[in-house]
Amino acid sequence: MTNAMLDRFRAAQQPSITRLHQLEAAGKLPDRYPGLRPCFSQAIKAAGAPAVIAEYKRASPSRGVINLGLTPEVAARKYADAGAACISVLTEEAHFQGSLSFLSEMAFAGRPLLRKDFLLDPLQVVETAATPASALLLIMRMFPGEAEVREMLTQCARYSLEAVCEVFDEADLDLARWAGAEIIQVNNRDLDRLTTDLDVSRRLAAKKGAGELWISASGLDAPGQLAEMADLGFDAVLIGTSLMSQDDPGAALAKLTAVSTSRSRG
Repeated sequence: MTNAMLDRFRAAQQPSITRLHQLEAAGKLPDRYPGLRPCFSQAIKAAGAPAVIAEYKRASPSRGVINLGLTPEVAARKYADAGAACISVLTEEAHFQGSLSFLSEMAFAGRPLLRKDFLLDPLQVVETAATPASALLLIMRMFPGEAEVREMLTQCARYSLEAVCEVFDEADLDLARWAGAEIIQVNNRDLDRLTTDLDVSRRLAAKKGAGELWISASGLDAPGQLAEMADLGFDAVLIGTSLMSQDDPGAALAKLTAVSTSRSRG
């Protein structure tokens, strides 16, 4: 299924993909990151549902500029101190004002890092493997079919990276499963209207399979919503805009999770 916004994101990736293929032809692809990568899925499981993946997102097409003043280092420290299980890092430059360098700048916090970008080519997995990222995002709707997704998943396994396969509906979910996905992220955003609706997660939650790790993303900003997602079977929630919009994202995260935990225990 095509979407005008995803088409723009896809087009924005082409210069980077071309550059990577040129580097491959010259034998100059970046070396694999030599350090240890904390395990993304294990961190989520250890945190207990709902684990929080806190996102560093400076801007977005739906909101424009969100927070350019918060540096990657400060964000990583605040999120780690507030108990985030993992940190999602927007690295897309053209529409989100991200940078691949953010991953190296945030690794010191010791949390597994998810590279969130619009990745299409196996060489982008190699590029990610040269950073401290533990996982990367694969948006099912960006790929023409199962073979292309499976190729990306195979490349991730080759480079010891976990793949978070993002779905918007049942067709996306089928594609992810046919390709062998183990981590499913349900995005509650309508790509045409750029609105969010948690009914997407509510509907798809019933389709969670045994052994799969599920994440709900977009539109989550209240403790009751986090508790509901955990009750529905989601292992984690990804929260970005609602945290980055605050003067102190770390304090906002601490407050959100404290109330959510107390409600779930109640």
